[in-house]
Amino acid sequence: MPLDDSTPREGHVFATTRWSVVLGARDGSPAGDDALAKLCRTYWYPLYAFVRRQGHGAHDAQDLTQGFFARLLEKKDLAAVDRSKGKFRSFLLASMKHFLANEWDRARAQKRGGGLALISIDDAEAEGRYAHEAAEQSTAEQLFDRRWALTLLDQVLARLEAEMAAAGKRATFDALKFSLTGGQAAAYEEIAHRLGTTEGALKVAIHRLRDRYRTLLREEIADTVGSAADVDEELRHLFSALSV
Repeated sequence: MPLDDSTPREGHVFATTRWSVVLGARDGSPAGDDALAKLCRTYWYPLYAFVRRQGHGAHDAQDLTQGFFARLLEKKDLAAVDRSKGKFRSFLLASMKHFLANEWDRARAQKRGGGLALISIDDAEAEGRYAHEAAEQSTAEQLFDRRWALTLLDQVLARLEAEMAAAGKRATFDALKFSLTGGQAAAYEEIAHRLGTTEGALKVAIHRLRDRYRTLLREEIADTVGSAADVDEELRHLFSALSV
């Protein structure tokens, strides 16, 4: 099986990213609402972990997280976001802190956002994931940033896997994923034999896979910031969060 240069590639126009659409349509347009909802569905867990690390129990954290998203998506209260510093990560965390400071009693009375489950949060999944955080000695903000970074990287890996599968290269992706995740792998000679290619072609394929991964990482980050100038800064923040 030759490893040609058919790793999917696509252009990326910054103006069409989700958070920039939200910031450009803060009047409640359907496009802005849809983009915001998709971002929230992707990045709910870092906020849930933040609320849990603040000392709230599992049920209260579920109520508060659902209540927060219900209020956010209904009110579309984005007028205060500074577009020049409009990172979705920063907006979410600041908004949740404000919500926790002012909405505790109301959120509990509403019982999971007044019954409007606008973001699907599986209770067992949420607590199962949080159980792995319990031993970490980190602040709520550090945990939020780390989980944000890991969620973003998971999204990138899932996008790349889907692209490779669509191109008929799922076996190649599975064999070479170790080069992206730091996992252990068999010797190159063994992998090349399994894929029916040469070691030289295998090394080229790994280089191209990593290159595509970096491209998708920048695109995923662009989806959560307000301008192209923020991408590099957010990329540095991501790796800083992972090093804590």
